[in-house]
Amino acid sequence: MSDPTQRAARPWWKGATIYQIYPRSFADTNGDGVGDLPGITARLDHVASLGVDAIWLSPVFVSPMADYGYDIADYTAIDPLFGTLADFDALVERAHAFGLKVVVDQVYCHTSDAHAWFAESRADHTNPRADWYVWADPLPDGRPPNNWMSVFGGPAWTWDARRGQYYMHNFLASQPQLNVHLPAVQDALLEVADFWLKRGVDGFRLDAINFAMHDPALTDNPLAPADAPRTRPVDYQEARHNRSWPGIPAFLERVRATTDAHGGRFTVAEVGGPDSHREMKLFTAGDRRLDTAYGFDFLYAARLTPALVRDALGRWPDQADAGWPAWAFENHDVPRAISRWAGPGEDASAMARAKLLLLMCLRGNLFLYQGEELGLTQVDVPFEQLRDPEAIANWPLTLSRDGARTPMPWVAGVPGQGFSDAVPWLPFGPDHAALAADAQEADPASLLRLTRRLVAFRRANDALLLGAMDVLVADDALLVFERRLGGARMLCVFNLAPGLREWRPDDTAAWHICERVGAGEGWTLDGIGGLVACAG
Repeated sequence: MSDPTQRAARPWWKGATIYQIYPRSFADTNGDGVGDLPGITARLDHVASLGVDAIWLSPVFVSPMADYGYDIADYTAIDPLFGTLADFDALVERAHAFGLKVVVDQVYCHTSDAHAWFAESRADHTNPRADWYVWADPLPDGRPPNNWMSVFGGPAWTWDARRGQYYMHNFLASQPQLNVHLPAVQDALLEVADFWLKRGVDGFRLDAINFAMHDPALTDNPLAPADAPRTRPVDYQEARHNRSWPGIPAFLERVRATTDAHGGRFTVAEVGGPDSHREMKLFTAGDRRLDTAYGFDFLYAARLTPALVRDALGRWPDQADAGWPAWAFENHDVPRAISRWAGPGEDASAMARAKLLLLMCLRGNLFLYQGEELGLTQVDVPFEQLRDPEAIANWPLTLSRDGARTPMPWVAGVPGQGFSDAVPWLPFGPDHAALAADAQEADPASLLRLTRRLVAFRRANDALLLGAMDVLVADDALLVFERRLGGARMLCVFNLAPGLREWRPDDTAAWHICERVGAGEGWTLDGIGGLVACAG
């Protein structure tokens, strides 16, 4: 069910399935309890066996690890915790030998305060990098220049006695905001991109890119509505002026020109916030900006409902000017989907299978997060073992990101579960040994085996990779949509609630069921599950 002409015209990334690796928690080879680059290289056979198109590596660059790699102190060096630049090159070479593309994180909003750029910038007002970061004088009474708040708690400003000014930070105080308005800063960031492109990486994920520019007038943010959820100080205001400045798309055009100069590369933006859908479309408009963007439609959803899917996909119609979406159900920043979506007393295994089939049927690019293929659940990490700075600062109201960052269980029944010979940096979940990769490898009915089957099913059907999508039913339980490309048509039917449901097309004889998960026969789905029917 694939058209060679369509396949030949398709960029490698369009419709691709990309596997996210959180390096600290993938595989440890040097016995320090933290994952590393050689560990990833050693386990790439597992990733390749899934049939995915690419891997995305969360940051492995030199960092004090205050925010676990998203506070970069050297953009072009590998942190010794993870290995060496030679280890990175070996990983890229091995991935390419498996036919896997390599996508790496780029953090362009801020650096670590340990970065040499910041050390120079804070020294005085006249050095060559004096304005590479966002500095501002205090108000007459000594207070910060405006009311902006940090995502991680407290004001978005920290006093620096060396400069006699405040510097801005949207996140940790140790993550000073780069002044990306400045052409020299943009040039430096593009040199970083070029460095990694020349080393063979195939694309970039741009972290929190809507935070890259702010209102230069430093206008106060308005108050959030009184009924808005509030678990952190930042929730008390609308982040209208400290991010999402109109100059960001022009910078993204420079990023795209840099990647295009190397040919066949890929760019994806991470965009969150209340205006994310408008920004995602803005950042991917035309053919001079980014290839795609993903938001948080599913990542923070407490339940998986037909209406959620209908509304999320409906924002990306099959129109030339509407952009190309990307979807993730899980990543390193949010609770595991299986723990969010399988309620008390509900079958978590059934949900894991149904959501996997649903993901493979969506129009757009897909991201699988490490361990999702094993059905890993969210871990309740005790406060004394927390590493996540946001969770520690806002405990107990902010759910820890650590619970989704716990190590991969590779081998059941051994100390360290095959992840490490040492005590791991975060604890395993109590049920994770039973979900270990080797145990699932030996079970023909496992989620791991199903993942391989469903990824292959998607790759074999152009209608799923590239086709249009029309939602036919989205009620309290049933989700039905059609995927089509040329003469190929596929019906995707899901029961996202407990209990028996049946749906069948009017012309039942014109279809045959070609894939299904969950119990039931024919067009009947017993409890949480799904099926795909092919025309003809």
